[in-house]
Amino acid sequence: MNEALQQISGRIRELREILEITPERIAEYLKIPVENYQEFEEGKIDIPISVLYEISSFLGVDMTVLLTGDSPRMNTHTVVRRDDGVNVERFAGYNYSALAYNFIDRIMEPLLVKLSPSDAEPTPVTHLGQEFNYVLSGVVKIHIGKHDYILNQGDSIYFDPKLPHSQKAVDSAATFLTVICEPKNPAK
Repeated sequence: MNEALQQISGRIRELREILEITPERIAEYLKIPVENYQEFEEGKIDIPISVLYEISSFLGVDMTVLLTGDSPRMNTHTVVRRDDGVNVERFAGYNYSALAYNFIDRIMEPLLVKLSPSDAEPTPVTHLGQEFNYVLSGVVKIHIGKHDYILNQGDSIYFDPKLPHSQKAVDSAATFLTVICEPKNPAK
């Protein structure tokens, strides 16, 4: 596994231990087997971005802390220059770049997502809140629930991410902006 994943996994484990939370308690919150959660914490398997978001919310920290080890510092505005977002490669073919990682108490998570073409269908994910996707380049196939949508450059979709969903590049590389709004500080 890559070094970034190991660092993220280590930060999660360290925060969990500091807060004296058991792996079983987090796994129960995530609705996954404790063995899967422990594989996340050990850096044995990739952690979906939606799960990172849920873990950070459960632990009461900004996702930036998990991704970088630093806390956000800006509370009126933050500027992220081209190619300066915090990059996270979560799945083969997906590359996420966090665009507002340095803003304190943000209620949205804007991410630039670059997709590489792949023959394999991505595994759908679910999370709380709402999600918006806007295609910047290429063609993206978006699967939501039982429906598939083909979006071209300039097309967008807003949806309930509690429905299983995934995105896939069609024919060639594609880039889209996703903005995720999830509730903060869920009941623990």
